[in-house]
Amino acid sequence: MPGHKSKSEKSDGEKPIRRDPYEVLGVSRNSTDQEIKSSYRKLALKYHPDKNANDPKAADMFKEVTFSYNILSDPDKRRQYDSAGFEAVESESQELELDLSSLGTVNTMFAALFSKLGVPIKTTVSATVLEEALNGSVPIQSLPLGQPLCRKVEKQSAHFYSVAITENEAKGGLVCRVHSREKSKFKLLYFDQDENGGLSLALQEDSSKTGKVTSAGMYFLGFPVYHMDQTQTLAAATKDPDSVFFKKLDGFQPCEITELKAGTHVFAIYGDNFFKSVSYTIEVVCAAPFTEEKENLRAVEAQILSKRVELSKFETEYREVLAQFTEMTSRYAQEMQVIDELLKHRNEIHASYTTIPAMKRSSSNRSKNKGGSKEVSVDGPVREKKPSRDRTKKKWFNILLKVDKRKPC
Repeated sequence: MPGHKSKSEKSDGEKPIRRDPYEVLGVSRNSTDQEIKSSYRKLALKYHPDKNANDPKAADMFKEVTFSYNILSDPDKRRQYDSAGFEAVESESQELELDLSSLGTVNTMFAALFSKLGVPIKTTVSATVLEEALNGSVPIQSLPLGQPLCRKVEKQSAHFYSVAITENEAKGGLVCRVHSREKSKFKLLYFDQDENGGLSLALQEDSSKTGKVTSAGMYFLGFPVYHMDQTQTLAAATKDPDSVFFKKLDGFQPCEITELKAGTHVFAIYGDNFFKSVSYTIEVVCAAPFTEEKENLRAVEAQILSKRVELSKFETEYREVLAQFTEMTSRYAQEMQVIDELLKHRNEIHASYTTIPAMKRSSSNRSKNKGGSKEVSVDGPVREKKPSRDRTKKKWFNILLKVDKRKPC
């Protein structure tokens, strides 16, 4: 499939033509989000700089794979590319996922600083962790249902847990929740198990601040459950402050997996702090006893989806009214300036009704401004102004007493 050319590529013959993102990831145009994500993770692991330190071709492939995934993983950008190619996609706004384990100390410090300043920085799971999981060489701890576990994981490292569920528990649904009271950053991961015992990453949830903790969760309840991707909102906010509100629900997307089958399932907690280790609490529960909570979750997410549609319509109305308001504000300033100029001109006309020549009027005005002690009279010569007497009464305690300084008191 031929790749689309961007405007810059058409004008500059030296730059290589970008390949079609579908071709780069090896997927079709009808591929699902899960298929695109799965293909990206395999290719990213294959060409990751950690595994190909001295291979510039692999580094270029890794950048191309990441760039293609950034387009196809975003519904809006994917739709824009399908309709008009690279010309409809702003390449400058593409976000790269950083592997903090491959960054040096200085680069990590800069990334942490930008993150503190509110710049959205997406991070990815270390290639070393993914490779060890794929090879089946990671230690896995059994985690019983309904028993919370508190642990600490080092930065850019992961703890793996296996959860065994029965047929009835699978029908009732499963919920895995993790929180950190220290407000640490972490990722909740779910892995598919291969026939040879290897683990491939299938789902990923980044932690987010909820009250006094950071938390993440996965909900396998047998019906579509949505998760919130905050990075899209933050990226839009850097361009337009109003987008913080109007794009707030754009990251509200359905989870790829809605239910689990009976058997053993593997979750992992990945430490995503820049420098510190992550203290966390993980708990996996069967959702069968939470009938009311499931119905409430289904209802509130339906309302959020409805509100997202309303918000899109409201944004159109808001932009139109805002444009009118901006136009009226500009006209207000212009009209105010015109009125002030007209009133000034009117005052000048009023001042012209006099028999005094213009030269004398101007000279008299100058003399008033320069000499505060002289008074210019139209009928006679210049008279000096006598100093006015101070008519304030002196009080007895203000009487000055003469003291001979030579005599000691």
